[in-house]
Amino acid sequence: MSDTALSFIQPGHALYEGELELRFRVLREPLGYTRAQVVFPFEADSFHLVAHQGGTVLGCVLFNPEDAHGGRLFQMAVAPHLQGQGLGARLVRSLEEELRRRGFTHVHLHARAPVVPFYERLGYAVHGEPFSEVGIPHRHMRKTLA
Repeated sequence: MSDTALSFIQPGHALYEGELELRFRVLREPLGYTRAQVVFPFEADSFHLVAHQGGTVLGCVLFNPEDAHGGRLFQMAVAPHLQGQGLGARLVRSLEEELRRRGFTHVHLHARAPVVPFYERLGYAVHGEPFSEVGIPHRHMRKTLA
């Protein structure tokens, strides 16, 4: 994993199709969604951080700026065979570092219920009531970037 590089990319980049494929396989396909349902309307305005080895995308996390100070982290995915080995945490921390550098002060996200502890370990706090999104339980979470 030490030879896994992290890069910020945009739609149209050579690694973007790999990012979409990973997001589909990990996040959407298990829920019965189609490949077309993986793309968000605000993709082009979002930051895409991908973990890759050679031309293979192994992880990704996206951030959609909502104003000059904050926005939403979304579409966090790690290849199943690498989950639990720290790559997801590395992606989130690297994204937060870049957000701080750009002057962002807060991040929020919609966490699937089973991954709430992952985000809590990274300093995110649950707020508000549980809700359903893409047919499964989620929690609102947020973090202030110090």
